[in-house]
Amino acid sequence: MSASKRPTDKPAAPTADLHVAAFEPLAAPDEVKGKLPADEAVLQTVRRGRDDIRRALCGQDERLVMIVGPCSVHDTEAAYDYAQRLAPLSAAAADKLIIVMRVYFEKPRTTVGWKGLINDPHGDGSCDINTGLLNARELLLRINALGLPCATEFLDPIVPQYAADLVTWVAIGARTTESQTHREMASGLSMPVGFKNSTDGSLQAALDAMVSARHPHAFLGIDGAGATCIVRTSGNPDTHLVLRGGTGGPNYHAADVAAAKSALAGEAGERRIMVDCGHGNTSKDYHKIPAVFRDVLAQRRAGEKAILGMMLESNLLAGRQDMTSPLTYGQSITDPCIDWPTTEQLLGEASQK
Repeated sequence: MSASKRPTDKPAAPTADLHVAAFEPLAAPDEVKGKLPADEAVLQTVRRGRDDIRRALCGQDERLVMIVGPCSVHDTEAAYDYAQRLAPLSAAAADKLIIVMRVYFEKPRTTVGWKGLINDPHGDGSCDINTGLLNARELLLRINALGLPCATEFLDPIVPQYAADLVTWVAIGARTTESQTHREMASGLSMPVGFKNSTDGSLQAALDAMVSARHPHAFLGIDGAGATCIVRTSGNPDTHLVLRGGTGGPNYHAADVAAAKSALAGEAGERRIMVDCGHGNTSKDYHKIPAVFRDVLAQRRAGEKAILGMMLESNLLAGRQDMTSPLTYGQSITDPCIDWPTTEQLLGEASQK
């Protein structure tokens, strides 16, 4: 017997998956879509919303784009309640505003915490992702059926295969704008994509991301059947900049918008600029959101055509709460939001002015 096959020898120690607890089957995108198909009325809402924003990006539609809604969705019924209030307001202001509901299912975490409805739909750490994907798609169908387009943020590059057909506008967040994976993903998305400036407030990463996403890419992903594949994209021409402030302070003032416009000047596919009225522009103090909104609105009224519109973190109730039972209905469990009456007032001001 050779020395290499002695009975006393121990099995070779593995070198892969040392910290993986389990592999679980994931439902294929086509399976999820088959359970929750979109009818023509829903798809028409998506197409109309995308076309409206594309025209606004190019200056062909003078209406302001408003991305409005909860910081994140943790209660689908409360989110639909919100949508039922926003839909008639959107219809009434349609000649002045393009209103898109913020329906965010994935949340980036600085360290640890709840990662959103798709990752942990029960909010108990069970991470029932298959259920989360179904819940997210069902809510998007219900909101679009009201004639109200939806916006979201994609974090996991696989998630668009399950929900992108129901989304009108997408944000790439400040923490992921520098990510090659997210730039590649954006290059294949079918809707306009806004890249936020970095958390320190600098614009360069977002400007680079816009250029990158406009070009073709090849990356690893899945197809509708759930098979691992090489995804080849043609590039997304509808990318733009979102000013969200940063650690260096806010960047929504007229001088900041002018600087951003200057930085964009001469770029192929130059697009208008969105302003996020929360995050670094308010130091996450929701009481400051109306002042930011009104400042940006005044700039647009004064003739600043580079402004595409604004983002508002808004919920049924103001503020935020910790994720402990029982939860207050209609209040954020992530970033603090303004309440519905304040939202209604601000959108009314934008429509009138």
